[in-house]
Amino acid sequence: KKKKKKKTSKMQLLSGKTVLVTGAAGYIGSHTCLQLLRENCTVVAYDNLDNSSFESLERVKRLSDGKGGKVVRIEGDILDGEKLDAVFEEHDIFAVVHFAGLKAVGESCSKPLRYYENNINGTVVLLKSMAKAKCKSIIFSSSATVYGEPKTVPCTEEFETAALNPYGRTKLFIEHILSDQHASDNEWNCLILRYFNPVGAHPSGEIGEDPKGIPNNLMPFVQQVAVGRRPELSVFGTDYDTKDGTGRRDYIHVVDLADGHVAALKKIVKENGKCGKIVVNLGTGKSTSVLELVAAFEKAAGKKIPMKMVARRPGDAAEVYAKTDLAYEILGWRAERTIEECCVDQWNWASKNPYGYSGKED
Repeated sequence: KKKKKKKTSKMQLLSGKTVLVTGAAGYIGSHTCLQLLRENCTVVAYDNLDNSSFESLERVKRLSDGKGGKVVRIEGDILDGEKLDAVFEEHDIFAVVHFAGLKAVGESCSKPLRYYENNINGTVVLLKSMAKAKCKSIIFSSSATVYGEPKTVPCTEEFETAALNPYGRTKLFIEHILSDQHASDNEWNCLILRYFNPVGAHPSGEIGEDPKGIPNNLMPFVQQVAVGRRPELSVFGTDYDTKDGTGRRDYIHVVDLADGHVAALKKIVKENGKCGKIVVNLGTGKSTSVLELVAAFEKAAGKKIPMKMVARRPGDAAEVYAKTDLAYEILGWRAERTIEECCVDQWNWASKNPYGYSGKED
């Protein structure tokens, strides 16, 4: 009985709090909104729908066990300070979870100004609105890209940071902006979460990753080959110094990742709004090769994925994975789901939604 009581008190930590989620309709945003509803939060879901649609949030509402009324949907851009000011005036926002940003490495090289304007200026506009409203808690979605090409693995939070492309530089510079903001006013809680490679989908198969155009990441590409949208998977580099010659990455289930954000918000509550600046990796602490991931996906889908072996891509490291002890120590969080579960859930989403949320063929 005692145990049960403890669980309810833990559950109640975020109950009744209002959280602003930018980029809420995106892949990680939508899964995090669902986990926040489960914690009995009100979610102000802010998104400009540049690479997403509100269909994801309609499905989140359906999955939320009757808590869909706690979602306030706002179509808006983080560059629009007036709109953000109005959001903060209308809602008593406890904290901001900041996902909104452009995230395609290749596009960032061809359109760097678009990335600097949207990601960096957008974050500054958001922080100014937060400061006006005296909302001083932000959880930022950073990325393992800030480690550049790490000389050794696993990556620890103390590693030197270095970005290899404009996208990575925007993530890194926003980390500096948040550090400077906290240094200027230590009432700010800036929790910087460095994600490794998010994959998988909610086990219902109702929400998942739905990239527009050619996917930039391995898993959605494999998924599109599996449902017949693309003829084959290109494997970039088979001569790396790894067990099977292909690149190894740390793939983390998106629901585990969403739970990491819930844990970060709970940390702010537990510390009575005094947790300061925290930087942690969110990964599994294990690496999986391209060929291992494809094999796990083939098993989940019950079909072969045709592959074409091609040359390495410039700037791809042989192996990158996280050291995850700090996230457990500080947030009490660790990833629970295996790569096999990631693939089962990814295929469940893909087979139910071969053309994503729109249902329309390419």
